[in-house]
Amino acid sequence: MSIELKHIHYVYSAGTAYEKHALDDINLTINDGEFIGIVGHTGSGKSTLIQHMNGLIKASGGELLYDGENIYAKDFSMKELRNRVGLVFQYPEHQLFEATVFEDVCFGPKNQGLSDEEVKARASAALQSVGLSEKYYEQSPFELSGGQKRRVAIAGVLAMEPKMLILDEPTAGLDPKGRDEILDQIQKLHRERGLTIILVSHSMEDVANYVERLIVMDKGSVKYDGTPREVFAHARELEQIGLAAPQVTYLLAQLAEEGFAVDSTAITVEEAKQSILAALHGQNRSEGTTI
Repeated sequence: MSIELKHIHYVYSAGTAYEKHALDDINLTINDGEFIGIVGHTGSGKSTLIQHMNGLIKASGGELLYDGENIYAKDFSMKELRNRVGLVFQYPEHQLFEATVFEDVCFGPKNQGLSDEEVKARASAALQSVGLSEKYYEQSPFELSGGQKRRVAIAGVLAMEPKMLILDEPTAGLDPKGRDEILDQIQKLHRERGLTIILVSHSMEDVANYVERLIVMDKGSVKYDGTPREVFAHARELEQIGLAAPQVTYLLAQLAEEGFAVDSTAITVEEAKQSILAALHGQNRSEGTTI
C-alpha cells in the first residue's frame, strides 16, 4: 500500500479575509512498511498534511493517490480509505465516546459490518496489543489517565485492522515513562505487524530514537525529507525555522570542538554513549592507561 501526494495545495477559508495557505505544492510518497516522523513548528502544516492522508480534508488542488487510485475520483470509496488509513488525534477525548473502554474499541469494527464474535475478538486483540490491562475494559474511558486514554484511542483504530497508522502527537502531556511506553508499543506494532507508521511529534529525541525517515514541514512546504541523521545534519538551518537537533547532537559537537574524537553525527543517547566511550578508550590507549 502506498500514498502519493502530487502538488497538493490547501487553503483555509478561501476567498475570505481569513484566507490562509496551509499547504503549498506538497509532493510525497509514503511507501508500505515505513516508519516516518513529521516535525515542524506550530502552524507549519503538519496536522493539515496528515488529515489529507485519510481524506478528512480535501485538497484545494493537486492529486492524492491511494494504491494508484485518485481518492478524489467520483467512484472512490472514502470509507475503504479510512478503514485502511487510521488516524489517532492528539487529544484522545476527541475519539472516545462509548460508556466503557471495551465498547469504545468495538465501535470501529462494528461499523465495518463484522459479526459480534469477530468484533469482540478484534477489540480484545487490539487492547492487548497496546498493553492495556483487562481490569480497565469495563471502566469509562474518561476515568483513565492520559496515557491510558491514548492506548484506548490507538486500540480503537487498530481494531479496524488498518494498513497505515497515523498518530498526531501521541505522547503530548505524558511523563517520560508514559511517553516511552507508548512509543515502544508503536514501534512493536511496526515491527510485528508491518504497519506503516506516521508519527507527528515535537520531540526531536523521539523521532531520532524511533523513525526511519523524517519529514520537516515549514510554512506549508516540505523543508527536508531524509533519514534522521541526514536531516539533523542541518542543525543550524533547523534552528532558523524554530526547531533543533537532539540535545546529544549539540553535546557531541561541543566535545568535538574541544578536541575529543567523537562522532558528531550521532543522534541518539545510545549512539552518543558508544561514541564517547570509544573516544575515551582511544585517548587512554594513546596515554598508555586502561579503563
